[in-house]
Amino acid sequence: METRALRAFVEVVRQGGFSRAAKTVFVTQSTVSKAVKQLEEQLGFQLLERIGHQSKLTAAGEIVYRRGAAILAQGEDLKAELEELRGLKGGVLRLGVPLIGSNTLFARWFVTYRSLYPEVELRLVEHGSKRLEELVLAGELDLAASLLPVGDEFAWQELRREPIDLLLNADHPLAKRDKLSFKELAEEPFILYGTGFALNPLIMEACRTSGFTPKIAAQSTQVDFIIELVAANLGVALLPRMIIEQRPHPSTRRIPIDRPAIFWHMALIWRRAGYLSHAAQAWLALAGEPEGGIY
Repeated sequence: METRALRAFVEVVRQGGFSRAAKTVFVTQSTVSKAVKQLEEQLGFQLLERIGHQSKLTAAGEIVYRRGAAILAQGEDLKAELEELRGLKGGVLRLGVPLIGSNTLFARWFVTYRSLYPEVELRLVEHGSKRLEELVLAGELDLAASLLPVGDEFAWQELRREPIDLLLNADHPLAKRDKLSFKELAEEPFILYGTGFALNPLIMEACRTSGFTPKIAAQSTQVDFIIELVAANLGVALLPRMIIEQRPHPSTRRIPIDRPAIFWHMALIWRRAGYLSHAAQAWLALAGEPEGGIY
């Protein structure tokens, strides 16, 4: 079995199509199609059921994808460990950080880490939690920050647990309340986060638990834009308390929300069975110290 064909198949599944997979592995779409067909011929099983322009995993495809992703990740581990042994990398940390809260959690920490380990090259990737988890499992990141809970395939180390509060327009009828429940927001339009943000499922589940499906007024990956939309009275938003406190706006008001209370519970994650480089271990060690700059 050729690794190139296996990687092409895994990327087709991971990226949701042949054209996106081709961009990821830097080849043409026809090359990816030929590689997947070659893999199917080698294994003697159809891996993808083609329905129009879409493809669906067969039972055999699900097995090959799961095993194949693990094989490719182990290959990345092998190269990383050997290169580190030979001193080819000189210390590289591939770190995934969230689009929300990185300035608070990581900015000072970067400075401390850089001063302690100036030889380590830091390679940053910014995404929502779900995409970062995928990159960690694929062996493309050593560590990433993600919201808890995470799957059993990850090991993790807690970073911060922050209450999620409601942000609404200062002139809103509910703005004078000291505390609110989710149930009281059933008729309010919500401003949610972009696709791939782990906060969205937390918010949606809290609404469902309270007996309603929220009306969505807008979605954005930019916190400042979300706050401005709230200030313009387009809807209400839910953000980690520290994020709201960092960005005070005269036209908004922060109110604690409970029943149910939800939290921005951030952790550093890595593959439980994966190789952890010395650079990554040093980052984790710093994260375990309150004086390291994140508390």
